Amino acid sequence: MMLPKINRRDFVKATALGATMATAAGMPALPASAQTADQQPVVAKQQIPAGEIAGMKLGRMMLGGNLLTHYTHSRDLRYVYNLAAHYNTPEKIFETMRIAEAHGINAVVIHTAKGVVDGMREYKKQGGKIQWIICPTAPINEEMAEYTQSCQECVDAGVDSLYLWGVQADALLARPDLIKKAVATMKSFDVPVGIAAHKLEVVELCEKENVRHDYYLKTFHSHNYPSAKLNYDSSWCDDPQKVIDVMAAVEKPWIAYKIMAAGAIPPRTALEYTFANGADFTVFGMFDYEIDEDTRLLNEVLALDSVKNRARKWFG
Repeated sequence: MMLPKINRRDFVKATALGATMATAAGMPALPASAQTADQQPVVAKQQIPAGEIAGMKLGRMMLGGNLLTHYTHSRDLRYVYNLAAHYNTPEKIFETMRIAEAHGINAVVIHTAKGVVDGMREYKKQGGKIQWIICPTAPINEEMAEYTQSCQECVDAGVDSLYLWGVQADALLARPDLIKKAVATMKSFDVPVGIAAHKLEVVELCEKENVRHDYYLKTFHSHNYPSAKLNYDSSWCDDPQKVIDVMAAVEKPWIAYKIMAAGAIPPRTALEYTFANGADFTVFGMFDYEIDEDTRLLNEVLALDSVKNRARKWFG
């Protein structure tokens, strides 16, 4: 059975994004002016608390990939797509990752948008050490040929971990056999493997079916912001308390994402809510100029009693 036409809110208008800004979307190859052979690996000027997932040492804050691939959840503010694309040029994308590395962030979480795999290869060639956690977006079906090929391309380019795209996991709730097949395919490449989800039922299903993977990526945020109930590309966590309750019994590392509800929740508020309620790591979408403050806030929040004395034990 072929995976039905998937959408991240209609492939979250993501290919609507592709239709409106085809040449700008994704992470295009750097122009020659940015490809300097003498780039030196970045040495972190500061450190952030870290954990471990399947042998990977990972900072508690990871760089989110949506802004780098120009996809922004912006409710009905359509100009923001174009704004992000004009700001995050190929040069700026690499600069952002270098700034992240300089602030102790050592992983980026991203999907196989146009140019991402080539961008990963080029960034590593220039000496970048950030770890790449990537979800293939190729079709998942009985044959798995395209999915396997996509995984192979990521591995050949130097990926550090693969994960099941949340859009696909949500769509496969009725096909746990295909979820297991996708996980097994990724595992065959001998890299750490995760499962992402917007729907909490994915986590519940994988726990029930004992799917053998290394970590979860699960959306998580409060509803304490004005547009939470609009259901217009504005909420990714239907029942935060249920997420807290279910994840309390999950004995795998949990990487929380969408924690600021795409910018609707202030960073410090989002970080404290996320870590105090059980997440082990977080994915943070940031422009380059936000990284310094956000990493400082992370260190402050992880030192709070509400986080240090949280109910869920730390995994990773």
